[in-house]
Amino acid sequence: MEISTSILLTIALAPLVGCLLAGFFAKQVGRVGAHSITILGLLISCGLSFYVLYQITAGNAPVYNHTIYTWFDIGRFNASIGFLIDRLTAMMMVVVTFVSLLVHIYTIGYMADDDGYQRFFSYISLFTFSMLMLVMSNNFLQLFFGWEAVGLVSYLLIGFWYKRSTATFASLKAFIVNRVGDFGFLLGIAAILYFLGTLDYATAFAHAPSLIGKTLTITQNTQWDAATVICILLFIGAMGKSAQVPLHVWLPDSMEGPTPISALIHAATMVTAGIFMVARMSPLYELSDTALSLVLVIGATGALFTGLIGIVQNDIKRVVAYSTLSQLGYMTVALGVSAYAGAVFHLMTHAFFKALLFLGAGSVIIAMHHEQDMRYMGGLRKYMPITWITMWIGALALCGVPFFSGFYSKDAIIEAVHDSHRWGSGYAYFCVLVGAFVTATYTFRQMYMTFHGKERFKVVEHHGHGDHHDDHHDSHDEHGGHEPGVLDHAPKESPWVVTLPLILLAIPSLFVGMFTVKPMLYGNWFGDAIYVQHFHNVLEELGKGFHSWWQTGLEGLTQLPFIFVAIAFVITTYIYLFNVALADKIKRALYPIWVILDRKYWVDNIYFAVFARGGVMLGRMFWKGGDAAVIDGVLIDGSASMIQRIASAMRRLQSGYLYHYAFAMILGLILLLGGYWLVGGH
Repeated sequence: MEISTSILLTIALAPLVGCLLAGFFAKQVGRVGAHSITILGLLISCGLSFYVLYQITAGNAPVYNHTIYTWFDIGRFNASIGFLIDRLTAMMMVVVTFVSLLVHIYTIGYMADDDGYQRFFSYISLFTFSMLMLVMSNNFLQLFFGWEAVGLVSYLLIGFWYKRSTATFASLKAFIVNRVGDFGFLLGIAAILYFLGTLDYATAFAHAPSLIGKTLTITQNTQWDAATVICILLFIGAMGKSAQVPLHVWLPDSMEGPTPISALIHAATMVTAGIFMVARMSPLYELSDTALSLVLVIGATGALFTGLIGIVQNDIKRVVAYSTLSQLGYMTVALGVSAYAGAVFHLMTHAFFKALLFLGAGSVIIAMHHEQDMRYMGGLRKYMPITWITMWIGALALCGVPFFSGFYSKDAIIEAVHDSHRWGSGYAYFCVLVGAFVTATYTFRQMYMTFHGKERFKVVEHHGHGDHHDDHHDSHDEHGGHEPGVLDHAPKESPWVVTLPLILLAIPSLFVGMFTVKPMLYGNWFGDAIYVQHFHNVLEELGKGFHSWWQTGLEGLTQLPFIFVAIAFVITTYIYLFNVALADKIKRALYPIWVILDRKYWVDNIYFAVFARGGVMLGRMFWKGGDAAVIDGVLIDGSASMIQRIASAMRRLQSGYLYHYAFAMILGLILLLGGYWLVGGH
């Protein structure tokens, strides 16, 4: 049973059709039409993605790898649009379309009173189309198209509330930082074309062993290994898109976009594109231990140090954003020890519980009249039972508590790093182990500050006044026009279009790990989609000790990662439920460390001082020194003034007096005769 081309085209194009109709015919279709069309497109796309996954797993359909359309064919180079559908792609398609569908439904409630309602639905459908083109591509050119399109639409979405200067700044920051990564990515694709002579995945991977021994001459005495150069350049692209240190700075600021977009960008789609890409390129990465060690060290640094920043955040969305940075570090660490299946498995489980946490945070923000500061929350569990329960499921999955989906993927990564002998694995093991404690600390702190303890807000009823909770869209910095912690009426549970996606995401956050851990991690479920050299295969070694999900969960209760989580649980429970004043005492005692974390290690300040201000100074130098002084002053104005001076001098010779002309003729004759005499007449 082969996969139908028409089905694949429908999966990819259904969100695009919804985007175009909602965007270009916004007035004609109206609000209901915009969300109906886009949700229908996503429903078709999601349903068919599940069908394709079923075909390729239960139906034993062969891998689909065909060109749909050839753009150009010049000599031995060609560019085409085509699809490669194997188990890796099919799984990604399901995750992307499922999370995106729930985000679309959730948006109906969250953006109900926003003026850009149709525009928002158009953007998120375009985002989904771009992501599908990225994961379904069978060649590097189409991958790059999807890669850039995702970056462009994320710029539009982060800056959706364009009247707000902070949103505009955040969108520009995301766009520029991603361009840095994309430049490396483009160079990596160019290097593949140069060394392997093709942009097609299958051909490039088949010829990958030919890279062994090939070098790239940098200087006369410096030569770099070709495979290492290609892999590092491609990973620079992943560092930008998947927000790895030091190109991570755009992701926390992207919280300026509406909450549904935070979930879409940070859960299943944009930030995981880099992880997916490295896993897809496993035949290339297996040729370079140097590149994999770099991936390992950068991922480990992000897993620990960006997580630490989350502990000092008070904005409910920013806590979840820093947790995304940390979890992306875990995925990158897995890639670095050749546990590609572990990275992709964590990508899948993370997509569900992180989307759940973001959408849950959005539900809280709606109830709090768009207040995002957790210091003005507390005691919300009695007002919002569904949001409270579902967010706790997401929180426990994020912390890696045994039997929750996050445990199976996160625990496997920590074990794989422990068993790896790659350079940097000792440092990485320390980072991911301590990272488990850090993750639990900021997650439980967030849950207690939001849902437990005493209420830190007061309700002031304004009878006769309308509900102003959506003023937030234009005045976010003033907490939606309210004083901090002062609400017009008591918080209440969000409408069903908000809570239904929470429930549907809580189910896989709880159960998906149990049923998929054995095949995806230890059963070679991905088949030929992921290639690992035998002596690098840490997951194969781990698989020898795996018996069942139940036994693994029980063993997890006695292992170091969960012990660290339990310690964090005890500490945060004591502080935030029984001794809140202790938090301030700890802050004062560790004030220098708090400052370092609050300032985010000054990375933003350094970038702003060196690159932003440096760029402005360089531009000013070229403007004043080059454009104004040289081009305008010398070449344009200078040549004009020189001609003017010559003309004014020549004009004096044209006096109109006959005796002047006679005198000039006599003088000229004397000069001619004198010259003749000097040259040879003498």
